[in-house]
Amino acid sequence: MPAQPHEKLPPVRLPSEAELARDALAAPLFAAAVRLARWAGAGTRVDDAGELPPVRLPEAAAALGLDPQDPDAGAHASRAWRVALDTGLVELTGGPDGAGAADRDGTGHGGAGGTGTGHDGAMGSGTGRSGAGGTGTGQAETAGAASHATAAAGEDLALVIGGAPADVLGLWLAACDAVLADAAVPDLGGLVDALGEGGAVDFDRLDWNPQREADLLDAVLADLYLLTAAGRSTAGGTVPLPVLAASAAAPGGIDRPGPAVLERVADALMRLDGQFRQLEPIGLVEFRPVDEAALLSPDDEDPAGGAEAGAPGGRTALDPEDVSRYGTVRLTPLGLYGIRARLLEAGVAAPAVGELAGKGADALLDAVCDYPEPAAEAEIRQWLDSRELPAAAAELLDAARGADPGGPLRRLRCQQALAVAGPEAEPAVRAVLDDPELGGLARVWLAELGAADVPAPDGALVYWLAVDTIAAQLGGAGGADEAEELPLLMESLTAHHAGFFDRAWRVEHPATAEVLEAMGRLHPDKQAAKQARKAAYKTRSRPR
Repeated sequence: MPAQPHEKLPPVRLPSEAELARDALAAPLFAAAVRLARWAGAGTRVDDAGELPPVRLPEAAAALGLDPQDPDAGAHASRAWRVALDTGLVELTGGPDGAGAADRDGTGHGGAGGTGTGHDGAMGSGTGRSGAGGTGTGQAETAGAASHATAAAGEDLALVIGGAPADVLGLWLAACDAVLADAAVPDLGGLVDALGEGGAVDFDRLDWNPQREADLLDAVLADLYLLTAAGRSTAGGTVPLPVLAASAAAPGGIDRPGPAVLERVADALMRLDGQFRQLEPIGLVEFRPVDEAALLSPDDEDPAGGAEAGAPGGRTALDPEDVSRYGTVRLTPLGLYGIRARLLEAGVAAPAVGELAGKGADALLDAVCDYPEPAAEAEIRQWLDSRELPAAAAELLDAARGADPGGPLRRLRCQQALAVAGPEAEPAVRAVLDDPELGGLARVWLAELGAADVPAPDGALVYWLAVDTIAAQLGGAGGADEAEELPLLMESLTAHHAGFFDRAWRVEHPATAEVLEAMGRLHPDKQAAKQARKAAYKTRSRPR
């Protein structure tokens, strides 16, 4: 998966490896691959590519509990066998031996494609594959007339039962890679039409670039991951398929959709519909396909309208049920794990809640500064759960110090962490009451705890803490909600402290000027905003 242009992805919350491994074993396609690996006996005959010959597919389908008479059963069995082969659940145990086309039961195969009958010269007649795409009858009497290979259960099959959850997930990831590669391939009918001389695929005639198609699918899955991780999907984590189609067809956004753009969106919608149908059986997504009747109805709005309605800032054109008729998709927890693994492999930073539990408090506070508040709290809880609280509280307070630009937000996250820690952190907090950077934080925390004998702060500490708090809010990652709360915080400060700006501009804090300039922009009272701008100028002008 190529790295996507997202600089920082939000952290995701994943189930335990044991839960994910159970989900992987329950994924229909992976479960079928495991069953076929167990079914495969030693010396199972396959063609040169490792595929089961057509005459064995009904037997393989029956092993999967499918009706061999079902026209689709053979295709399901063939797909599961390929996954088993690609993951190492099944291994080739012998190459073409040139001994003849017939199996011991009279079954064999000859060249590539087609069917015919033949015998091995020693036993009865059987069914085999003859020339390319045709049928015929012939004798497999020479060593070069036909070839076959053999396959058997691979060593990795033992990991399904006896391996650790991580081993099972490794096999599932390999299966996922194989399915994603298949999903990027166009339909076989188009491939046949594009076959040139010698059987080579004419990609120009097919208008298909394998790497481009794989990259497009990766980009769509990265977008789906981002929407899921950032909580921007709809209820239940589903994303309307038109949203992803519009992103794939016009990565830069759609301002005024014309006929050409709408046609690209519709084409992308149908391509994604086919691809997600292939990805669902491996457990990557839960998918509701496109309702073809919606595409045929002249009264319905174009699917691109639904895409625009679902996109940020788009108009509201269709209600949720109408949009769902054009398809919806949701990453499963297993799918979230799988796409994250591919992003990490591509060098993309894709954090997960809980991965900081073994790191120091400095790494924790630096990381959660960029997390949305719910994810930050979840990460902090897991970090605290693995430590003795009095010592952990002291470590957090020590890591919160610093005059660098990230210091205010570290102190805010530290205060949140101490709130999670509870009363056991009190000794460590009282120890920093006289600290110029942490004393204000300590008094606020002790007051919220309801502790007795909390010393009152002096005026300088009050104003330093006010500047530090606003600086933390300005540097936070809380999004629109936090942006709405900030003017209210500013208004509250100036209402409760007469002559606020006469004192604030003198505060010895690295962010004083930036905070006052922000108050000049954001304060809801125009007169106070003007005073803030004057105070900021004084701060900038004072000698250093």
